[in-house]
Parts: sequence; C-alpha cells; structure tokens
Amino acid sequence: MMIDRIARHVIEGGRVNADEALDLYRHAPTHRLGQLADAIRARKHPARVVTYIIDRNVNYTNVCVARCNFCAFYRPVGSADAYVLGFDEIFSKIDDTIALGGNQLLLQGGHNPDLPIAWYEDLFRAVKARYPDFKLHALSPPEVLHISRLNQVPVPAVIERLVAAGLDSIPGGGAEILVDRVRRLLNCYGKASADEWLDVMRHAHRAGLRSTATMMYWTVETDEERIEHMLRLRALQDETGGFTAFITWSYQPEHTERGGVEATGVDYLRTLALARIVLDNFDNLQASWVTQGGKVGQLSLAYGANDMGSVMIEENVVRAAGAAYCMDEIEIVSNVEDAGFTAKRRNMHYEILGDPIFRERDIPRMLALETARAAGDSSVPEELRNYPARSRAGKQLRLAQ
Repeated sequence: MMIDRIARHVIEGGRVNADEALDLYRHAPTHRLGQLADAIRARKHPARVVTYIIDRNVNYTNVCVARCNFCAFYRPVGSADAYVLGFDEIFSKIDDTIALGGNQLLLQGGHNPDLPIAWYEDLFRAVKARYPDFKLHALSPPEVLHISRLNQVPVPAVIERLVAAGLDSIPGGGAEILVDRVRRLLNCYGKASADEWLDVMRHAHRAGLRSTATMMYWTVETDEERIEHMLRLRALQDETGGFTAFITWSYQPEHTERGGVEATGVDYLRTLALARIVLDNFDNLQASWVTQGGKVGQLSLAYGANDMGSVMIEENVVRAAGAAYCMDEIEIVSNVEDAGFTAKRRNMHYEILGDPIFRERDIPRMLALETARAAGDSSVPEELRNYPARSRAGKQLRLAQ
C-alpha cells in the first residue's frame, strides 16, 4: 500500500523525500520502478527522441597524487608507464574526432603536480586557435580544485581563467558518492569533500558554465547514502539550474586496490530508475553502456534514460578496470531505433544537431575504443620543458629534456 501511495504521488508530478525514495528502492518491484521512471521520461520527452553525442574521452595524463582506492587508471609520480599527452597528440585526436562527425573533447586526467594552470590555459588556447568551433568539456570538480590548490588561486578565479582560455563546460566526474563517510573510505576525501565538489559546480554554474553530474555506486555506501547523493544534487539544481544531465554507473572492481565484485545489471536499472524519480529537476539521464554493455544500455531507455551518452571513440579509465564495451554511431542508433525511439545527435547543452552522421556520409566503422597512447610509448612532450615541475621526478625529467 505504501508503494502504491508513493507511485500515485510520483505519477501526479509530486517530489519524493528521502524516506519515500528508500521505500521505492527497497520494496518496489523492478518492473514497477521502470514504469514510474518511464512515465517521467515520457512526460519530459514526449516526442520519443533519444539523443547521443559524438565526442572523444581523452585522458591527458594518468599521473595522479589522489590515489583513490577504486581507481585502476592512475599511476604515481615517476612511474615508468606514466604519461602526459603532448599538444600535437591532442590535436591529432581532435582531427580524428572531427572526421567521425564529433565536435567536442571530454578532457579529464589525473591530479598531476607537474602541470601548472598555465599548461591548461596554453592547451585550451591552442585548441581554440586551431579549432575555433570545437568544444572543450573539460576538468571535473576535483581537477579544478587540484589546480586551485597547486597554484594557490581561488576556485572562482581558476574557472574564470580557464573559461577565458576556452573552457566550454565541466564534466561531473569525481563525485563518486557525495557523502564524506564514503569518501574517506574510498580515499577520495582528500581530493574533494562532498561540499567542495558541490561548491566547484556552484561556482561554475554562477560563471555561466553548464555541467553534468555523476554517481558511482556499489562500493561502501548504504542505500540511504546513494539517496543522499541524489538529494544533494537535486538541491544544487534547484539553486542553480546548471546541470544538463545525470549519469550513474556501477563501480568497476578489476585491477583496483579495493577489489570486490560488480553490481548486477538489475541493480543498475533500479538505481537508474530511482534517479529519474528523485532527480525531478534534471531533464536528461544518460545510459551508461560503457560499463553495462549495449543491451543493458538499450534497456535503460525503459528505465528512465533518454540519452545514450557518447560514442566516446576513446576510453582509458573504465578499460583499466576491466570493462571494454564499444559502440560506434551505427550501433548506438540501431539500439535506439530497435527500442522504438528516434535517434538524434546533440551537443553538450542537449541542443539537437541533426540526424546520424553515417546516414549523411561514409564513416569508418569503429569496432574498438582507442586508447590514450600505443602500448610502450613513453615519449615526453617537448612543450613540458616550458612549465616548472614540483615533484622531484618531474624536475629530473625537465633537466633530462
């Protein structure tokens, strides 16, 4: 009876509180959660259009001092297989992205102590000088906070300088679970507390930037803490309206210090559906096919998702933890259309750009995601010598150059 009452409240457009959300997650049958989420999706997106973006997920460095225990991607300072991409390497990746119909880089990386704010500014300016219309969806809140601490520049000033250099929007990475008890156990509290993550987004939204929001679940959090995470995002969205979309995915345990087991696809769908119900002020929910695979990604469209995310082209972080799903534009569109929806390309602001590119011109098939660098490539970018290093390994590398 309680579930029926909450369901009627949701269908009538009501907002659920923490207790109601917990009741739904713990007690509502999976198909019922899906029906509620799909009803909200249909109310927000009645034309049955499912969007996607063609962009490339570039990780500019794997050097990171944060050392989160759930991350299989990072390398410590001085590691033999640590890297920083050169500007020319990034330009080449942009050329490949444009050739596939893309117009944006999702640019994120480790907390590298040897990359000052000037490196980011010079990179962004160089990209914009060479590709004036190309978009930079770059630097998650913990990266912005790292740059702020490293350069002793307040977060609002960091954002102002990066926007002046060419930053267009901010991805929602590094949120994990926005509860400090969880963040301490995951060893990610030091890179950003829950309040600090939210405050970077607040400053970004006030500066006119749009951003996404994320949640990585299935580590050490309770059901209540997942819901607290969603409610904190909902509250900030009420305040700023700056989030364009929400993306959730399950922890990928392979090759990580933390280890463990991966959540089931059913739990992913239940979590996604609950997010659609709780986050009533978010217009868009992405399907995380990169962690769940194409078919669960397709099924997500019946559990509240209205977006298939990114073609991606390249992926390094999730791959390091054992997941290597790949879908090019043709496969994404096929999954969308087979589920009874119309597929449309979009930009980061969820503005419709048009029909699939592969129906307009020949596009090479992409059967595997690219990586940051070829295996064994330990080259050091020439331009690194232009920036002072802070770590001993970084200083030695500059001297060797």
